[in-house]
Amino acid sequence: MRFAGARNRWLVYGAWVAGGLGLAAGLGLTAVWCYFHPSSHWQRGVVYGERHGHALTIDVLTPTRPSGIGVVFMVSGGWKSGTNSFRPWLVAPLLRQGFTVFAVYHLSQPEATVMEIVADVSRAVRFIRAHAADYGIDPDRLGATGGSAGGHLSLMLATRGGLGPPDATDPVDRASSAVQAVAIFFPVTDLTDLSGSTEDPGDGGPPKNFRRAFDQEPVDLTSWQVVARELSPLHHVTAALPPTLIYHGDCDTLVTLSQSERFRQRADDLGARVNLVTVRGGGHGWLTLPFQVIDAAAWLTEQLKRSR
Repeated sequence: MRFAGARNRWLVYGAWVAGGLGLAAGLGLTAVWCYFHPSSHWQRGVVYGERHGHALTIDVLTPTRPSGIGVVFMVSGGWKSGTNSFRPWLVAPLLRQGFTVFAVYHLSQPEATVMEIVADVSRAVRFIRAHAADYGIDPDRLGATGGSAGGHLSLMLATRGGLGPPDATDPVDRASSAVQAVAIFFPVTDLTDLSGSTEDPGDGGPPKNFRRAFDQEPVDLTSWQVVARELSPLHHVTAALPPTLIYHGDCDTLVTLSQSERFRQRADDLGARVNLVTVRGGGHGWLTLPFQVIDAAAWLTEQLKRSR
């Protein structure tokens, strides 16, 4: 009887423990869900341009307590983009920092070349800056973020962004496409040297599976060298490069870590500042990436508050 009583007590204790653990797990999941679903206003489908008969759009996500700082989020992977590939939880840490987030979509390759895509996302930043008052942001405090191709496009803004032609008919085209800080993930920085990548054709040509994206079908190595250099942020770094933060996995075989290492070295040589965080065991993406997004949001806040 004593044994049975003890056993019953242990069953009760076990039930309490199990219930407590279940409650804790439930509360934890609820907290995570709430964190990644902050209150914000989502304005979809704002047209900023046109390419090959297609409207180019941005989504504007305004947090409950905006800080007056804007961040451009490049919705691009493999230089493909689409409204179905974006969800607000992806930028939750940015919204929680008070950033107004502009999710920029472009026409996907190969329908648009990467050269056209760079021109179009530059147009998007000009449009955002020209309408800064409408969105309640400071036009001189714009950041950019994205991963892979989105990181490449962000760096193109960081290295090539600037005022448009002063005689442009459309006032939007006269605005600047520059950004004041960049926080990105595993970006392509140098198309002239793809050593170590699974996309390296071995002859100095374009990435094996992206030839049409660069209008290189068939490949013309002479013209490719010009295009590759033009579209490589590494070859356009100057001392005026805005503060840049890069996260890159050391096991990435698609976009190798050396892409970011060489970009940081070029910046160092010219007196610019690039912070490179190497993620041990990380490939082209990793499970803990959301935690780095949180860190990146805090870093962008620090940099963009300084830029005022």
